[in-house]
Amino acid sequence: MRTMVGGVATYRIGDGGASVLYLPGAGLVGLDFLNLTQLSGATHLLYDRGGTGWSAPVALPRSAAEVATELREVAGDGRHFLVGHSMGAVYARRFAQLFPASVAGMLLLDPGHEDLFAHLPAEAAALNDQMKPDPAQLPDLTAEQRAAGKQAWAKILGSWPSSVRDELADHHVEHWRTGLLEAANLESEVYDELRSGGPVPDVPVIVLSAGAGNPAWQSFGSPELIRQALDGIRELHAGIAASSTHGSHRVIEGATHNFMHIEHPDEVRDALHDLIASKG
Repeated sequence: MRTMVGGVATYRIGDGGASVLYLPGAGLVGLDFLNLTQLSGATHLLYDRGGTGWSAPVALPRSAAEVATELREVAGDGRHFLVGHSMGAVYARRFAQLFPASVAGMLLLDPGHEDLFAHLPAEAAALNDQMKPDPAQLPDLTAEQRAAGKQAWAKILGSWPSSVRDELADHHVEHWRTGLLEAANLESEVYDELRSGGPVPDVPVIVLSAGAGNPAWQSFGSPELIRQALDGIRELHAGIAASSTHGSHRVIEGATHNFMHIEHPDEVRDALHDLIASKG
């Protein structure tokens, strides 16, 4: 099932129809989106960015242009529908800036936004800073923490085939720092790349917002600040959708940022079906 393309681990599922490429958020890998590939009538390409998952090691973090160029080499010719989650959605938009002829449409799952902290209350930026640990300062997990982590991941991935689930759970626990390392330049460099990167092609876009946001926020901010942050994020998501002639914004109530596609797979698959059926 896993093949290597120039050091990048890929997983191609299906044959024929629309080409769908999945860009995981930081800390996730291609196989975390395996449940979405049940949508028929398409060829689904899951992959692990360089330095993540089962791809060859590379220095992290990377520029969005590096990530986009790597995906272009993996994806090959043709027009593709991009499914980008969180930071992966930022990379998807950068890919669209650099390779507009290769993009048929985009499904963005609770995407990051380059103007996030200019749009939200100042307290939200302080909240974000509190939530960002320094990977180098964090201690290694204990044996008990690793065991608990594997159990938690096995529950999250409960509908995955057991062989895939066990491998994924082990990987996430043993490589938990990777997502932190990959996202280290999101606000300092990647957002600037996107902001100054030129236009995104006018292709169909569906943006899904996680109605419950990030549960980790609850430990750092007041309910009122969390509500303001969620409202502001939804406004930015609606703006991304409105920038497309065929754009749509949907809020999935109860969905959390990290796992909306696992918690509400039917809604996400329905959105992907609608995107493919659009005028892309």
